[in-house]
Amino acid sequence: MDAKQRIEKLLNENKVVLFMKGTQQFPQCGFSARACAILQDLGQSFQDVNVLEDEEIRQSIKEYGNWPTIPQLYINKQLVGGSDIMMEMYQSGELQAMVQKI
Repeated sequence: MDAKQRIEKLLNENKVVLFMKGTQQFPQCGFSARACAILQDLGQSFQDVNVLEDEEIRQSIKEYGNWPTIPQLYINKQLVGGSDIMMEMYQSGELQAMVQKI
């Protein structure tokens, strides 16, 4: 299974996926930590994917969503964005509305 197929499998099996540096328990960059904190504050469970442990996924996810940076949040197979977008959506209430529909 190539990286794109593995990404699609993760997105098909999980409603909320965060491709990040590190894990929920141990984020390894500030942006990933902020993304986790936002989801945890919303009480939303999510699948974390540590791109630091998988270089193939790290490169492929950037191409898959046409988004150059990590972290990347996917909800219902749709790219939401990175931590800045997540923060803006969280502050406006948009992210809470998305999460409530899951």
